[in-house]
Amino acid sequence: MKPPGFWISDGPLGRLLHPLGLLVAGVAALRPLLAKPFVAGVPVFCIGNITVGGTGKTPVALWLGRFLVAEGKNPAYLSRGYGGSAVGPLKVDPMDHDADAVGDEPLLLAKVAPTWIGADRIATAKAAIAEGADCLILDDGFQNPSLAKTCSLVVVDAGVGFGNGRVIPAGPCRENPESGLKRAAAAVLIGQDSHRLGPRLAKRLPVFGAKLKPRAPERLAGRDVVAFAGIGRPQKFFDTLSAMGARVVRRFAFDDHHPYVAADVQPILDEAFALDAVPVTTEKDATRLPPDQRQQVDVVAVDICWDAPQPVEDLVRAALAT
Repeated sequence: MKPPGFWISDGPLGRLLHPLGLLVAGVAALRPLLAKPFVAGVPVFCIGNITVGGTGKTPVALWLGRFLVAEGKNPAYLSRGYGGSAVGPLKVDPMDHDADAVGDEPLLLAKVAPTWIGADRIATAKAAIAEGADCLILDDGFQNPSLAKTCSLVVVDAGVGFGNGRVIPAGPCRENPESGLKRAAAAVLIGQDSHRLGPRLAKRLPVFGAKLKPRAPERLAGRDVVAFAGIGRPQKFFDTLSAMGARVVRRFAFDDHHPYVAADVQPILDEAFALDAVPVTTEKDATRLPPDQRQQVDVVAVDICWDAPQPVEDLVRAALAT
């Protein structure tokens, strides 16, 4: 689903739907109060967000997994497996599973550490620990109170922040931002903070600034590209390409987690050929492409680049010691 414009700029419709948003916010506030979280017995990290759609959670989760491995730990990822048909608990095997079965994000996470999918967070946690995990990383699940968290990082897209600040359906927030921030250990603000959101967040909790850094950016510099993306905010990908020095001559925006079929992709490939341009997409989108077409598309992967890595690393090490 593409977010409606009033979620960002607000307006009469957002105000009209505000009472419904208050109802959703009330239910969200009750969930943690009524839950009895399961204590896993190992550190549990949660990479979540307050708004719907993509904010940059997956790159942060990938960084955290690599960091924990470098620290000598045996992390495991827990994911709901959004968009996949498989029923968990299930350990993801990138050689055997595809995005239709387990979702797109678990396939990326499984390249770093063992990854389990399933709607039941407690069951997936137990399965991962039984196989040797000594710490867990929740990909999303910030609003799910079933599993006790040791350290929660709320990821925020600096380009849009919390939008109009209202709760679904009046705005993009899954819960009242004030309530969510109280449960977080820190906020991760990704991108250029043009709205001065960082100082406002810093009044409530630690804020870590970061940017998404594309790998090997020079390979597309000066090239014409036809770009497509089905992520939370496709414009962010198009902006990344421009920052790499690529000339984006055509762009196609799909819904987040869009399940590509050949009929979606072939017109894009044909247009790129006609324009003598390179067809490009994100690493996450690539997992959802039909195999034959995936080989014809250039994939741009990104990594988190911290403004100041030491405070983030110290927070993670402190959580491991609890």
